[in-house]
Amino acid sequence: MSALLQVNGLVKSYAGVHAVRGVSFSLNGGEILALIGPNGAGKSTCFNMLNGQIRPNAGSIKLAGEEIVGLPPRTVWRRGVGRTFQITATFSSMTVRENVQVALLSFHKRLRSALGYAGAAFLDEANKLLALVGMEAQAGRPCGELAYGDLKRLELAIALANAPRLLLMDEPTAGMAPKERVELMRLTAAIAREKGIGVLFTEHDMDVVFEHADTVMVLNRGELVARGTPQEVRRDPHVQAIYLGEGLLYDARHREESAQ
Repeated sequence: MSALLQVNGLVKSYAGVHAVRGVSFSLNGGEILALIGPNGAGKSTCFNMLNGQIRPNAGSIKLAGEEIVGLPPRTVWRRGVGRTFQITATFSSMTVRENVQVALLSFHKRLRSALGYAGAAFLDEANKLLALVGMEAQAGRPCGELAYGDLKRLELAIALANAPRLLLMDEPTAGMAPKERVELMRLTAAIAREKGIGVLFTEHDMDVVFEHADTVMVLNRGELVARGTPQEVRRDPHVQAIYLGEGLLYDARHREESAQ
C-alpha cells in the first residue's frame, strides 16, 4: 500500500542559509508521526511547505500520490490537509458552534453566498464535530469565555472540518496543563486511527512525543538526523548529543527515580 504522504528531497534556503536540507519521509494513514528538534531546526519551515504557505526550492510533496507543491494553501486545505497552530486562532466573539460553521462554510465554498442564513448552515455537521472532540455541551458559549484547553479542542474540531486525510499539528499541547496535554493527544490519536488520518506533529514536550507517537523524526540544522520508534530515538547517541544538557530525552520514570 502506498503512503498517504510522500516527501522527497525537500529543500528551502533563504539568502544562502539552508533552513531545510534534502528532507525525505513518508507517512501512512492512521500513523502518528512526531517531528522534533532544537529551536531553529527547520520544523516550522517544513510544516509551512507541506500546507503550501512556503514553496520549496526543490523537492516533491505528494498527497495520496498527487503532487501538491505549488498549490496555494486554500487548495491544499481542500485536498484534505488540516492544520492546527501553536497559538489558537478562533473568533472570540462568536460561539463555539459558529466557529466550526465558518470552517464548514469555507470548505464547501459557501462563505459568500451564506449571508443572511449562516447561523443555520451545517448545524448537524458542526454538532457532530463538536461531539467528536467533547465540546458539544459548550456549543453555544462565546469562544472568549473558554478555558485554554477547551480552545485547543475547538481548534481540533475546526481542523477536522475539511475531512482531512492529513493533519498537521504545530505544538498542539503548548500552554496546556499536563493532564490536558495527555487528554488532547489521546483524543487526537483515537480520532486519527478511527478515521485513518495521518498525523504529523511538532512538540517540545518529550513526554507527549514518546507516549503518543508511533514514529519520531529528529531534525537538526535543516537535516533529518534520525527516525525510528520512540524507544530507538531516545537511545540514539546522535540524538542524545543534540539534546545534551536539555534533559529532554529522559522519560518521566527516570526523572522520578532521580528525584528519590
